[in-house]
Amino acid sequence: MVDRQLPKPAELLELMQFKKPDLNGRRRRLAAALTIDDLRKIAKRRTPKAAFDYTDGAAEGELSLARARQAFQDVEFHPGILRPAPDVDTSVEILGGPSTLPFGIAPTGFTRLMQTEGETAGAGAAGAAGIPFTLSTLGTTSIEGVKAANPHGRNWFQLYVMRDREISYELARRAGAAGFDTLQFTVDTPVAGARLRDKRNGFSIPPQLTLGTIINAIPRPWWWIDFLTTPKLEFASLSATGGTVGELLDAAMDPTISYDDLAVIRDLWPGKIVIKGVQNVEDSLRLRDAGVDGIVLSNHGGRQLDRAPIPFHLLPEVRRAVGDDFTVMIDTGIMNGADIVASVALGADFTLIGRAYLYGLMAGGRQGVDRTIAILRSEIERTMRLLGVSSLAELEPAHVTQLQRLVPVARAASDAEVR
Repeated sequence: MVDRQLPKPAELLELMQFKKPDLNGRRRRLAAALTIDDLRKIAKRRTPKAAFDYTDGAAEGELSLARARQAFQDVEFHPGILRPAPDVDTSVEILGGPSTLPFGIAPTGFTRLMQTEGETAGAGAAGAAGIPFTLSTLGTTSIEGVKAANPHGRNWFQLYVMRDREISYELARRAGAAGFDTLQFTVDTPVAGARLRDKRNGFSIPPQLTLGTIINAIPRPWWWIDFLTTPKLEFASLSATGGTVGELLDAAMDPTISYDDLAVIRDLWPGKIVIKGVQNVEDSLRLRDAGVDGIVLSNHGGRQLDRAPIPFHLLPEVRRAVGDDFTVMIDTGIMNGADIVASVALGADFTLIGRAYLYGLMAGGRQGVDRTIAILRSEIERTMRLLGVSSLAELEPAHVTQLQRLVPVARAASDAEVR
């Protein structure tokens, strides 16, 4: 039998603590977001469909993006036991400077379209967190504007070699003069990928009003108020070069870029240079031998060639080929701090987040980007503690198994013969 008694008010008060309500709607919804996917759901509710789909979508059937995310989900960790890790060190030295976390913010175009604070929010949040921020050639805040937003932090610049080469050269000179320490030379966009969501949405820059656009905007008046009451949306670093937005976008894609262009940029850039968009071992080796400072394994977030290689799957093979002294970074598909830990364990020196940052931006501006970084930081620290490692340097391939879903036909056949 259980002894029963009337509840005592004093004991009830101890057990039932009422949480003080937060009247700040933005702070309340961001605090309720526990994962990057939570931020994505908030972003989808608060952003017009065309702008959200531009961020969320990828090329053609979006297979490359789905496979990249699945690859991170298909990770098996191998934790060590009885290895206390009460304190973990998440800092790393990357490309000649420090970062408090093993990730930085990747370059994204049209960023103020997603939320009006745009790159200013991203650069400010990165500076506050002590991680690098990368400005895109097609950014909507100028080189000088990003420097003002992140005056003491690490700013990187992503460069498209445009058909008018002198425009690209001048952008590199401006970024160098503004103290940007690393250039990401992007090589995976000879032409634009077929982003079908954008075509179906009638997406354009600047946005054009249609009946569907207006209907979709009705429950999101705050986005339109921000958009219509803030400076004109444009490629800020290119605003003085002439041409419409569409013309500048077309000019940024040039199928003729080559190693000769890399040599010219290498000569005029004063800092570190990494090649973004590398997708095989052979190119990784050739770039290492060409004297660049590093590479980014990337398929452009799945936004260019659909069915492109999965960067995370490619990572171990590239690391073995290029050796331990060459900088290898990775992006595409990162949605959790555990994805970052797995990448470092398999040989990545650093990672870059794109959509994860933009989901936070759309969910809550600068505070949303801060929340993105906080979520990833917490996931990284927790994963490291559960693995039994105190620093990133302790991570090694033995901590991770990449479970296979997609196995090349030739390999599958040879495995069958062995059996």
